[in-house]
Amino acid sequence: MAWELTEVPGNPTSLQPSTVDVVAANILPKVTNALIRQLNQVCPLENLRHVKRVRRRVGCGENSELSIILCLSTGPDNCSEGFPEEVQKIVDNYHLSPFIAKVASCSATSKEEWEEQCKLWPTSYHPPHDIDGVSGFKEEELPSIFHFMRTAMQLSQVGNAAIIVDPSSMQIISKATDQTHQRDTCLKGNKCAMVEADNASSLPEAIEDKAETSLPLSSRFCNGLDREVSCIDPFGWMKQRCREQKTLPSEGGFLWHPLWHAAVVAIENAAERDRRMFPASTSTTEPKLNGDVENCSDDEPAKRLKTVTKDEEQSAHPARSSDLSERNRPYLCTGFDIYLVWEPCAMCAMALVHQRFKRVFYAFPNPITGALGSVYRLHGKKSLNHHYSVFRIKVPEAYLNGSTDCSEKWCSNSVSS
Repeated sequence: MAWELTEVPGNPTSLQPSTVDVVAANILPKVTNALIRQLNQVCPLENLRHVKRVRRRVGCGENSELSIILCLSTGPDNCSEGFPEEVQKIVDNYHLSPFIAKVASCSATSKEEWEEQCKLWPTSYHPPHDIDGVSGFKEEELPSIFHFMRTAMQLSQVGNAAIIVDPSSMQIISKATDQTHQRDTCLKGNKCAMVEADNASSLPEAIEDKAETSLPLSSRFCNGLDREVSCIDPFGWMKQRCREQKTLPSEGGFLWHPLWHAAVVAIENAAERDRRMFPASTSTTEPKLNGDVENCSDDEPAKRLKTVTKDEEQSAHPARSSDLSERNRPYLCTGFDIYLVWEPCAMCAMALVHQRFKRVFYAFPNPITGALGSVYRLHGKKSLNHHYSVFRIKVPEAYLNGSTDCSEKWCSNSVSS
């Protein structure tokens, strides 16, 4: 079995789409254009814009049958009376014989659903990504996509792991693990999550973090350790409150927090990276990891009132003229990818919306609180002001069992649109 990449649609494909009854009639080809113009004026299909007004069926030989939608049906058997007055005049003038037909009530969200709809009556299909402006991926990206997922899986010793990647440069922006439990590996996981700007990994020189654990991957991900994943068991940290916890030394006072899921910690680490790389463009207040706010200067206001422009920065600091400028600083995580070992919960999935991620990849579904396919499909909510693409990476069993034979093999024809 090779590595496989499958897109998780925002709206599940319905093999039995909901339908609505319409009144239709067979027509002659020579009157088609005239009927379309008249019906669009007197009875437009406002709520069925995805449905084509005319249906063509090819019969025996070269003959084809044309049918046109007159109006919506007002009853199951009402195809001879109850028409609007203007529609009734058209039926009488052209000597039409109305009948009841079924059409899809909603536009298709996938090619498979569109094909099912057209079996009833032709409809128009527009891929969701063309509407939302969210792009998928290119086939040549598959090796790097699977590489970053392997890196995330090696990082995940206990709980979930997240890696934020800039797809334009193939650099790892930040990485993190769950920090919702006080454990000895907590500090180590948070330390390795901080990626220095000068040491950001790119694909050719990427270094995979080797998890120091005696358990094989199959045991870590399939034999019960998923209960340590914060997105699967968000209240698991409460179980430790009943037991005595030792105090772990930490710089800055950060130990753990119930809301510090891997995705959230990775986002905070990416923000800290930006503050280090773009010191002139950061706010005068810097949040500590423990949630406190520290003023950078007592003489400066707590809130940034002005953004330093590139020209002002170069005039005030000539030595920084060759450094990264304000215009190069990313806005939140716009256009970035995030790789998660486990499907995120609703809190993490919404955080990814706020951060403007482009694509989300995860390996294992979350059957309890999964917000991107297993339980909910948050990325398909039209009311959100940002949408990202979601993909699930299916990991080969041989890789989970410790084999490296399938590490460089992938399946490019298993992608669903």
